[in-house]
Amino acid sequence: MILTRCVSRAERGITVENKKTVYDFDAPTERRHTGSLKWDIGDNELPMWVADMDFKTAPAITEAVMSRAAEGIFGYTVIPDEWYSSLIGWWGSRHGLEIQKEWLAFCTGVIPAISSAVKRITNVGDRVLVMTPVYDIFFHSIENAGRTVLECPLTYDGASYGIDFAALERGLAEPLTTMMILCNPHNPVGRIWSREELVRIGELCRRHGVTVLSDEIHCDLTDPEVGYVPFASVSRECADNSVTCVAASKAFNLAGLQSAAVVIPNEFLRNKVVRGLNSDEVAEPNCFAAIAAATAFGSCGDWLDALRAYLAENKRTVSEFVSREIPGIHVVGQNATYLLWIDCSAITDDTDELAEHIRRTTGLYLTAGGQYRGNGRYFLRMNTACQRKTLIDGLERLRAGVADYCRAKGDI
Repeated sequence: MILTRCVSRAERGITVENKKTVYDFDAPTERRHTGSLKWDIGDNELPMWVADMDFKTAPAITEAVMSRAAEGIFGYTVIPDEWYSSLIGWWGSRHGLEIQKEWLAFCTGVIPAISSAVKRITNVGDRVLVMTPVYDIFFHSIENAGRTVLECPLTYDGASYGIDFAALERGLAEPLTTMMILCNPHNPVGRIWSREELVRIGELCRRHGVTVLSDEIHCDLTDPEVGYVPFASVSRECADNSVTCVAASKAFNLAGLQSAAVVIPNEFLRNKVVRGLNSDEVAEPNCFAAIAAATAFGSCGDWLDALRAYLAENKRTVSEFVSREIPGIHVVGQNATYLLWIDCSAITDDTDELAEHIRRTTGLYLTAGGQYRGNGRYFLRMNTACQRKTLIDGLERLRAGVADYCRAKGDI
């Protein structure tokens, strides 16, 4: 595994500092009434749901976008060489994956890339395997294309998730299973799959003729001193049998700029996928998409390392608060993403009801886990990518909402 070198400490509640620059992630931002999807809510509500951070992006990215905007001409845009070189350099130095330029294709987003690849690599009526609970938009990408979702539930022991390899092989061996969508790191449970697990997945998929489509959008949001393993890096066979989707959008808060990359080492698969991206009209960048991503991967590593340290402290704060202050629920251990998966099975088997109650009584807007299928109906997902003051507000609302829910049910 390639370990990512990160900032060693976080100044709790104030700033995060590295050797070059001090970044103040506690600086308040006002996002209400700005057209933000996340903050399109009531005035007394607090959104901690969709995977969108409340921090300003790295200053260098803002400067690059503003410089481009200052040109005042917004015509059709080509992909610059810097986009390719920044991705190649970032994945090589940070994640141990040596990418060749011809493997890369631009796309307007990871989900558009996944939806397009599903249509190009599989056939109508085929089964696409996913390990649930998992990001719910995968289901739409599969079902909207006339394919069928095949769930392989992850194992859960009350503390962490794992892979049921016997069930996985049974699913992959089914004649109509032609693709597996892998989520690495896994959203919503926050697991980074080990090299050994990825090797086994790769061997099983190759044995049964199943192509791996790996969503690795959260790969740069691991905890400090923790790395992730790209699926394509574990073996030549895995690289040859995979399509990997990556982006700067989660780690650098750039979702609105619609920029992603698809990594396809296999020329045969690459031709199929690239043809699909062009046919689906999702292969052309807007004026800011490529330059923002190139700047992020080319010169914003120090900002990201500082962010990861701050997010780790946020997650620690949530885990300790929930353990100390909110009986009946607990945070599942994880080491990636800023999304915490909260086990509420001791108080409910319907977190749709629980989430609605919390929002109605406290204004806190969380994601109910049922939409991720698997055992998700027992869980809530909480976005912790916000200023520490906002985080504490959310935790106090969560405590009040859970307590009121339990009183209403007569559990306490």
